Amino acid sequence: MTELDELRALVAQGCRVAAARGLVDGILGHLSLRVDDERLLVRCRSDTDTGVAFTRPGDIRLVAFDGTAGAAGELDGYRVPNELAIHVETLLANPAHRAVAHLHPPAVVAADLAGITIRPIYGAYDIPGAWLARGGVPVYQRAVLIRNSALGKQMVAAMGAGPVVICRGHGITSAADTIQQAVLQAISLNELARMSLQVRAAGGALRDIDERDWDDLPDLGSGFNIDAAWRHEVTRLGD
Repeated sequence: MTELDELRALVAQGCRVAAARGLVDGILGHLSLRVDDERLLVRCRSDTDTGVAFTRPGDIRLVAFDGTAGAAGELDGYRVPNELAIHVETLLANPAHRAVAHLHPPAVVAADLAGITIRPIYGAYDIPGAWLARGGVPVYQRAVLIRNSALGKQMVAAMGAGPVVICRGHGITSAADTIQQAVLQAISLNELARMSLQVRAAGGALRDIDERDWDDLPDLGSGFNIDAAWRHEVTRLGD
């Protein structure tokens, strides 16, 4: 197996993890990974596509940033996502971002439409999630299909310097250095939204955790927050 084959398998695995966590449904949503300054691996569609939950390494194709094949034969029988611009513009805007997950987590969409701002309402329950929300999660206000670079740039501008953005009435974009981190961020964001909806439904008020608690919410390191967490996600898949 070549290095490119291994990367295809990783992106495909990330797609299946996202689907298993309910962050996408059916055929909607896609992940990508930058390969070099001009190309990325991205989940593409074919006439035999059976949905994100069943993504195969062969569904991950090498594509140039302009949407053309990244190598001979890469788009034979495959089509790039309509929203390729989400991936390209996110990667171009921040060199630290190598992986992009565009997903449709229903709890996040519902919370945003209900006027709920994603905030750090809990702490040690999910420390990475709490820190993700501490500075606020930005919202791209348009509910459109982001199918060109102009719309992609608008979304990226709304995203700012942060790693995630909510697309109103649409979904989210999560960007990171790795596929694992991009998907795990999305899982944390969806859990914050789900818990916020649950608290509101129970008649409770949403309050940020106490400011003094942050000093005792340490970074437990990538070995725990990413590596161990990803092993769990992969094991849940049965991979």
